[in-house]
Amino acid sequence: QVQLVESGGGLVQAGGSLRLSCVASGRTFSRTTMGWFRQAPGAEREFVAAVSWIGGSTGYADSVKGRFTISRDNAKNTLYLQMNSLKPEDTAVYYCASTPPGYVGSYVGDRNYDYWGQGTQVTVSS
Repeated sequence: QVQLVESGGGLVQAGGSLRLSCVASGRTFSRTTMGWFRQAPGAEREFVAAVSWIGGSTGYADSVKGRFTISRDNAKNTLYLQMNSLKPEDTAVYYCASTPPGYVGSYVGDRNYDYWGQGTQVTVSS
């Protein structure tokens, strides 16, 4: 059974930092592309960042580029999202997601991911 468990969310002032973690189990983590998505109240879920299992290449939404950094530790089956210079508009529930092992293709669309975590709340106050 595949499980993704996020942690690290919380309340932070604008300009502050948070580090999210996502521990994966139940599949070969090193062969999955992993992504972070977020959903604000009343909004659709949106892509934030992803890291491919092929060479560790990364991609970011324009809104977070230069402020957020995605990384993975395959030895620990853990995905990270370092979030710096946080803004109130970053407030959302953040989800990690996993593609099927061996997946090759776009990492932006949420339909390419087949397992999701339960989410962790990030609130940025102004």
